[in-house]
Amino acid sequence: MKIRNLLFIKTVITLVLVCSLLDFAAAQETKTFTLKELVQQAKDGSPVALRAKTRRENRYWQYRLFRSNYNPQLRLTGTIPQYYQEFNNITQPDGSIEFIEVKQNLMDLGLGLEQVIGATGGTVSVNTSTNRFDNFLTNPGQPQTRYSGVPISVALNQPIFAFNPYKWDKKIEPLLYEESKREYVQEMEEVSIYVTQLYFDYLIAQVNSEIAASNLKNTEDIFTIEKKRNELGVTPEDDLLQVELQVLNAQQAAAQAQVDLESAAFAMNSFIGLNQSSNLNLVSPIDIPEFEVNVERAIELAFQNRSEAIGYERQKTEAESQVAQARGQRFQVLLNARYGYNNAAFNFPDIYQNPNTQALVSLGLSVPILDWGRNKARMSMAMANQELVESTVAQELINFEQEIFTMVKNFLMIKERLNVTKISDDVAQRRYEIALKRYQTGNVTITNLNIAQNEKDANKRAFYTSLRDFWMAYYELRSLTLYDFEKGELLYVPEAN
Repeated sequence: MKIRNLLFIKTVITLVLVCSLLDFAAAQETKTFTLKELVQQAKDGSPVALRAKTRRENRYWQYRLFRSNYNPQLRLTGTIPQYYQEFNNITQPDGSIEFIEVKQNLMDLGLGLEQVIGATGGTVSVNTSTNRFDNFLTNPGQPQTRYSGVPISVALNQPIFAFNPYKWDKKIEPLLYEESKREYVQEMEEVSIYVTQLYFDYLIAQVNSEIAASNLKNTEDIFTIEKKRNELGVTPEDDLLQVELQVLNAQQAAAQAQVDLESAAFAMNSFIGLNQSSNLNLVSPIDIPEFEVNVERAIELAFQNRSEAIGYERQKTEAESQVAQARGQRFQVLLNARYGYNNAAFNFPDIYQNPNTQALVSLGLSVPILDWGRNKARMSMAMANQELVESTVAQELINFEQEIFTMVKNFLMIKERLNVTKISDDVAQRRYEIALKRYQTGNVTITNLNIAQNEKDANKRAFYTSLRDFWMAYYELRSLTLYDFEKGELLYVPEAN
């Protein structure tokens, strides 16, 4: 029995150790990403992308709320019950006061269908209501309960010459909603730009680490060769010490490159939402997409697709609404009209028998006779703000067009520079390999070899810097136009949203 228990305990321990090792191996797994794969992952699950999706959803429900204002509203109102018991002081005909006990209950219930008139800013409603009154201290033989009600009534509430918020909301809110949908696509493209920056921060750190490791190995091999030559009396002692110093510098460079790589990995994993223990392997995006970019076409796409184009129109419309609001506050006229039937009875069904006509028409007005220039100041301020908005929008249109023009020209220049740095990188690499072989045969000095190595490293870094600039400009161009030039398709299609 004891042997079986020992075997069971050993089995459990073995399983725990195996599971721990599997978890550790999974935590240390290397994940390989291309640039476009990582960009898509950031769009799908990064905290920044999720916040952008939440803002888009909030704006959608704000738009739904706006639309609901123009739909009929069926509303049930009432008080059931309102019971009170107290002593009231009642003034008698002779001026004395009697304290009379009151024990009563009042209930009312109403149902109304209300519709906004968007063109005029008024409201029309159809209503019905019922009231019940209970007096629990009535004298014997007197009815305790009474009813009153409005079987049906139609009411109109119409401001005249006033600011109509429903009219202007119909102009502004759809623009805001359309603007928010385009802003969401732009925010996703801005995520692409930032991820590209992080991607190349890590990729360049990865390249620097590979360069440092390769340089360390080559420098150690050179040091081994120079020690043998020093033993043969070919290499002076100071040259040997110089090579030894290069080995120490290469060790420091390799250590620093590893620290930079880990720091870049931490920033990448934090933004994307990956496990910090995950090892990353990023594929160099050296396959450059071939497409033509025309400045006029890019400007046309930007004005067609960007949220700013909608935003400029929305700003001018809002400024117009502020002028209309200031004009509508000069004086106020309100028309109220109601027509229907009402009745009172001791029995509930009787209030619907032969009801009386109920009619109401009122026209109220409020006109300032002397306001010490308040209305004039209000109008002048609104009109000055409208002029400011129009001039600001005109300048922003010029700046926006200039930004697109500069971006396209910069993209074309970066693309050309990338081709040059690619060739330079290949040439510098071949030159170093040749110089290394000639050094090993004694035909090149250590100084010339060091020069070839430095040029190799500098051109490698210049190529990856140009590669980063190209992909950053690529995604910036997408963000500024909301157009995928590589596939020839829009990133945002209004009909699809």
